[in-house]
Amino acid sequence: MRNIWAFAWGALVGVLGGLIGLGGAEFRLPVLVSIFNYRTLQAIIINLIVSLVTVTFSFIFRSGVVGLENVATNWEVIINILAGSLIGSYVGVHYATRINERVLNRVVVVFLTFLSIVLIGHNLIFSLGSFQLPSLVKISVGFLAGIIIGIFSSMLGVAGGELIIPTIILLFAVDIKLAGSLSLAISIPTIVMGLFKYRSQQRLKEVKSEQGFIGSMAFGSILGAFIGSSLLRYVSSSLLYLILGLILLLSALKLAKHKTAA
Repeated sequence: MRNIWAFAWGALVGVLGGLIGLGGAEFRLPVLVSIFNYRTLQAIIINLIVSLVTVTFSFIFRSGVVGLENVATNWEVIINILAGSLIGSYVGVHYATRINERVLNRVVVVFLTFLSIVLIGHNLIFSLGSFQLPSLVKISVGFLAGIIIGIFSSMLGVAGGELIIPTIILLFAVDIKLAGSLSLAISIPTIVMGLFKYRSQQRLKEVKSEQGFIGSMAFGSILGAFIGSSLLRYVSSSLLYLILGLILLLSALKLAKHKTAA
């Protein structure tokens, strides 16, 4: 029964991820901690594994809507942010495996709350347009943003799409749907780097007994990513961001209550 619920939650989060170009980890993390009662570090590792499956299949499914040729023509954007995110992802694991569990919970709650504000206020943020900056400044800002995104990715078990997408839009004036696919292309190697670092620190063994659960949630995520990607051309982006922002805020509140109870 537990694995059935894992499949269902994986599918639900996968739909949200496929719609906008995310791994959905920000929504999955509170579920893993509050509903399935995993310790925070365990939840982060499981989150990374399922996120890798979700972003990979979301990228494949979305290619029919966005077009791989459009992604390929923006390879400079991908390389720019990816260079920083790989470094940040490697560094982030160091902090995640050493930080106090209660402190890590607080970081997660603050991060989720921040992302909910970004999503709810996306109209104001994106209406600003892209920053008119010299090319060298854009590259530098993109690289630094990538480092920060990578740190959060491996520390919190997320793909970081909510940070990557606004960064791409504001710096490089890319359409929001294309930015979602570029975000997925950046997230895949970033997550792999985080998992590689956890493996090198022998941390993956902490979730070795949860293979059935992880598999069920991953298969659910694939189904959800397919559904979400299929709905991409029909759903209003503005309404979608508002709904996701509200869900994310509720998730942060739920996780905060769980933290207090602990």
